[in-house]
Amino acid sequence: MLRAERLLFAALLGGLLALPAWAGPPDEPFVVTDMPEIGRPGGDIRTLIGQPRDARMFLVFGYARLVAFDRDFNLFADILRDVEVEEGRIFTLHLRPGHRWSDGHPFTAEDFRFFWEDVAQHEMLRPTGPPIDMIVDGELPEVQILDELTVRYTWSKPNPFFLPGLAGALPLVIQMPAHYLKPLHEHHADPAELAQRVRDTGARDWAQLFGRHSREHAATDPNLPTLQPWRLRTAPPAERIVAERNPYFHRVDPNGVQLPYADRMIFSVVESRLIPVKIGGGEADMQARGLSFSDVTFLKESEGRAGMYTHLWRTSPASHLALFPNLNATDPVWRAVFRDVRVRRAFSLATDRHALSGFLYFGIADPANNTLLPESPLWREEIATAFIQHDPAKANALLDEAGLDRRGAGGLRLLPDGRPMEIVVETSGESTEHSDILELIAAQWRDIGVRLITRPSQREVLRNRIFAGETMMTIATGVENGFATADMSPEAFAPTSQVHYQWPMWGQHHETRGLAGEAPDIAEAIRLYDLFDAWRVAQDIDQRRQIWAEMLDIWADNVFTIGLISGVRQPVAVKTNLANVPADAIYSWDPGAHFGIYRPDTFWWR
Repeated sequence: MLRAERLLFAALLGGLLALPAWAGPPDEPFVVTDMPEIGRPGGDIRTLIGQPRDARMFLVFGYARLVAFDRDFNLFADILRDVEVEEGRIFTLHLRPGHRWSDGHPFTAEDFRFFWEDVAQHEMLRPTGPPIDMIVDGELPEVQILDELTVRYTWSKPNPFFLPGLAGALPLVIQMPAHYLKPLHEHHADPAELAQRVRDTGARDWAQLFGRHSREHAATDPNLPTLQPWRLRTAPPAERIVAERNPYFHRVDPNGVQLPYADRMIFSVVESRLIPVKIGGGEADMQARGLSFSDVTFLKESEGRAGMYTHLWRTSPASHLALFPNLNATDPVWRAVFRDVRVRRAFSLATDRHALSGFLYFGIADPANNTLLPESPLWREEIATAFIQHDPAKANALLDEAGLDRRGAGGLRLLPDGRPMEIVVETSGESTEHSDILELIAAQWRDIGVRLITRPSQREVLRNRIFAGETMMTIATGVENGFATADMSPEAFAPTSQVHYQWPMWGQHHETRGLAGEAPDIAEAIRLYDLFDAWRVAQDIDQRRQIWAEMLDIWADNVFTIGLISGVRQPVAVKTNLANVPADAIYSWDPGAHFGIYRPDTFWWR
């Protein structure tokens, strides 16, 4: 079918005749052939978010990527027509002819050149340099614009992070709408006009102005062109954030009808604690964020009046929840205590995970280390069960051996400086699940002479405190991808990111290439980092498996994080007449982008 015929056919089927005559998918669109049901366009999809910054979920849920993960976590060309890989180090990207940004401007290789030359390597826009996934042993890629629709990235060594980074929930960005952003860039704008825009907007300088308008994930500029299924239309701040369908989106259904089916995606900001109640009242069409397993009974009871189903999706985290002692705490006494492996092992052995499962999860959750799950081909029983048996006597002996044998009032252990051993565990304050599970753990840890105190906080405030070393311990989701294979990066098990709450400063040191944070100074952490480096240049799957095995052994033996339970299902509330939302699926942040890999652009109203 010719492009013009296909567009007319799509218009007749989908009611798209109101769109501009030139709107439509690329000349060679991506045809979605694996949707359960072919639908029809129209309607809105409503969901709830706990704070305005969660508007970034438009980018996550839309999940249009240069390359993307499918439902089995295999990579495929999505926005790109094709990608060729040679020796794991040469990547040739082919764009789709006739593809356009959401404002109708052609999407071409110039958008890649602009990002690489004018943004990624501009010291005011990127003080730390290009994204870390673009650097291999200090080497930047050679970027070649072969023609208007072809870009090539070449390294002298393999770069196993490049394609998975492009497919991430918050993806590696290597292109920007050059036509829209050049008027905000000092290399392209009229100096007088740019200076006036800076003054008019109250920006500090042109770089800050550029940043406000170029970060798609921040959802701050409703005019920023996009390649996602829906384009933001609401300027922040707002309590109701609306995105409308992108008339140039690159996917079509098997009949040639352009996706997305839904005309609008609408996010409403509500207090996180009210999300389950509002879902029970039918105030959203699909929802997972803000819901926890403890809400399942209420959601099931509400299905009739809310007109919805409550699906229970499997979750990918290695541990549904884990405790993260801060090995980079600025308090020197607590830092030394947490760095003693005997203390971390004692905390793990003092935790009765079967009791946690019985009290909070109807006994269906499994005691778990924060390591890979049985679905992973790299899983071994010894790494899954290390130090997770409930043994308070052994835990007490380990703490005595670590020099924490002095006791104070009420049998509470004393730190080396005489302070009582009171551990403040900070939470994001968004879920009663965290406080409930900590209440049970606090009672268990009293048996080893440790007092546990819960302190809720706002999520961003908490993150900043963790990064600064001001927290002692945090509770959060464990390693995100518990289904990993040897070809997937083991970076979650090495000090590579400041969002690893057990060693944020070591991770920051890696992310900034030594410009900030602290270098790891524990032998086991250094070894994990070296193994991660070895995985990056490994030549075959057997080498990668061996590296993974050693890293998992070190991780399990050192109990850097304290896994609690796994196998907890994620409730996913969906209106009964919203089609193509799977009943049985995996709820995963990365890879997966929550709803993203199931393509919300194919969800439709019966």
